[in-house]
Order: sequence, then C-alpha cells, then structure tokens
Amino acid sequence: MKGPVMDTDKDLGTALLRWRRHLHQFPETGFREHRTADYVASVLTALGLEVHRGIGGTGVVANLRAGSGGGAIGLRADMDALAMAEQAPGRLHASQNPGCMHGCGHDGHMAMLLGAAQTLAQARDFDGTVRFIFQPAEEHGKGARAMMDDGLFERFPVDEIYGAHNMPGLPAGHIATRVGGIMASEDNFRIRIQGRGGHAARPHMVVDPLVVAAEIILALQTIVARSVDPADAAVVSCTEIASDGIRNAIPSHVEIKGDTRSYAPAVQALLEHRMRALCAGIAAAHGATCELDYTHEFAPTVNWAGPVANAVRAAQAVVGAAQVDAETPPMMASEDFGAFLQQVPGAFVFIGNGAAGTPGGVPLHNAAYDFNDAILPVGARYFAELARQRLPRAAP
Repeated sequence: MKGPVMDTDKDLGTALLRWRRHLHQFPETGFREHRTADYVASVLTALGLEVHRGIGGTGVVANLRAGSGGGAIGLRADMDALAMAEQAPGRLHASQNPGCMHGCGHDGHMAMLLGAAQTLAQARDFDGTVRFIFQPAEEHGKGARAMMDDGLFERFPVDEIYGAHNMPGLPAGHIATRVGGIMASEDNFRIRIQGRGGHAARPHMVVDPLVVAAEIILALQTIVARSVDPADAAVVSCTEIASDGIRNAIPSHVEIKGDTRSYAPAVQALLEHRMRALCAGIAAAHGATCELDYTHEFAPTVNWAGPVANAVRAAQAVVGAAQVDAETPPMMASEDFGAFLQQVPGAFVFIGNGAAGTPGGVPLHNAAYDFNDAILPVGARYFAELARQRLPRAAP
C-alpha cells in the first residue's frame, strides 16, 4: 500500500473526503485492522505527531503537544468494520474487501479525528497535550479493554476522554448527548436445555425440551415487566433457538441464545439472577435440566456530568445552540467507549448523519449504509474545539 503524504490542501474538506473514502474501501474487522492502522499512523506521522503503534493489538495513539501546560485530553475514534457484504451498486468507493464493510461509520469517525489532528497541528492554539486514540475491535466490545490492559491510561494519561458516533435518523450535523446513561450495556446468554428425545408419535415417553424452551422464552419476557423497576430501562431478547430434532423426532437438546440491555450494574445483576431462577425452575418442573452461560460483553456508556457540559459548549461553538440537544433520549444499542468511562471522566455524543428518508438516514449495520461526508468537517471541528476549550492558551 502506498502511504499518504503530508496533506497540503488548504481545504480541510478535501483531505477529510480523501481519508474517509480510502478507509471505506479497505475495511478490516476487529483486531485485524493492520492496513487501517498503517494508514492512520502514516497520516498522523506526516502531520508531525508522536505516534505509538500496537496498543491493545492494532490500536494507535498519537500525541500532540503545544505550550507548557500539563493537562491532557483524549479524543477517540473506533477503527473496525463489520463482517458483512456491502450492497452499493455504483458506489465508487465501495469496499474492496469482499464480505467486509464499514457499515457503522467508523471510517468517518477516523477521518474526523484525523481532521482534528491536522487542524490542531497546524494552529497549535491550545496549551497541553491532545492524545488521539484510535481503538480496534469496538464492534464486539473487546478493543477498549485490550487497550487499557495494555497500559493505555498509564502510558498515556488523560484528564478527560471524548468520543462520538454518527447517528442516522438525527438531522445531519446536529449533535446530541446527555448526562448519565446514553447507551446500554450488552450481556449475552446461552441457555442449554437437556431433555429426553424420542418418537414424535409417543410424547409420553419423552421429556420435551422444546416445550421447556417455549415456556422459558415466554417467562423471560416477564423479567422486565414484573421484576425491573419501571423507572429503569431494560431489554431481554431471545434471538436464536436450535435443536437436534427432526420432523418426526422430539429432540433431546435445545439451545436458546440472546442478549440483555440495561444502563445500571444493579439492573444487569437482577436480569441475570431472575433468568437463572426461571430457567432452573421451569426445567425442573418438566424433569429437564438447564445450564445458563451469561457473559458481560459491553459496559453501559455512562456520561460524566462535567464532561457533558464541556461537550455541549464545544458543540454549540461549532454548530450553534439550536442544533445541540443536551438531553437526548438514551439508546439501547451498546458502545465500547463505555469501558473507558469506567476509568476516566468523559462524554460521548451523537452527530447526526441525516434524517430518515435522506441518504444519510440509511440505518447503521445496513448493507447499503454509507457515512455522510457532509458531516466530516462538523466532527473534525467539534473535536478540535474540545481541545481548545479544555486546554486553553493563556491570554497574552
């Protein structure tokens, strides 16, 4: 791959477009972002930043210092793509890696952060250190922890950390955030039911695990309705069911998979506790046995109050107060950025990718999705403004 050279474009938008579309053409899934990391590191090096590679696998951290201030701010973008085929006939910058695409806009997030790096490297109108954090493996909730396990905040300490995600359905360029839970945790479960199979014509001879599974699936829906405080948000979803049965044979084994979503550790614990009790009780009532594997994949993304105020001020300076929502409703989707917020104060925002019915309104994780290039300058200016406001230069 031919690496990028130092950008000399006076129009930042030209560079943003070039970076974003190159990254879109060469997507890579979690912990395999080798070409992506090469490209990002090359741009940052050409801009004169101090670049560190291999943080948490394929992660990149670049430092930019100005003045003599001791403060440090972290700005983060995710790098990985989805293992899905892009369906975009005529799209000139479509993925060149079959079965892999940037269907969540991480290509745009990286380009915006590179744009902020270029803006700040050229102006150096701040006092302190800006750390540009390019995180691998966000889609499966593993990359943030991998970077932290690799000493991210010990090697590159920050006072605060900020992240953003494009959001189809929100008007292009609008910025939205909130104090507290903005995106949910994700816990995965696998329920294995052991019965006794046999001939479909002789059900009295068997212990039917499909009947047990059906009762468990219905019972799980009562957890949110009858065990979770109505003031708390939670979701329990069964998404897969499989058995070893055939058309005329009742199975011996059934497996149910799914996930749960919530915003608070206490609710996470409640969901798991009630699930275990219901599964065990229903299985026992039918003479079956049941095993439940319950894993914590994503931490909830819980914004800190002070950093949210900082994010709102920076957003208002960039797009105007009328296009900033400081009390946006939380979402049940999950984001690996939440793991960082368990360690460091910070805030996460949504940047509108386009209202429904517009090209930017195609949903995330859709095979026809594309990042809206019109919002690239918005994100770049937002990140740069955060650095300026949080690391202000002393008045002359």
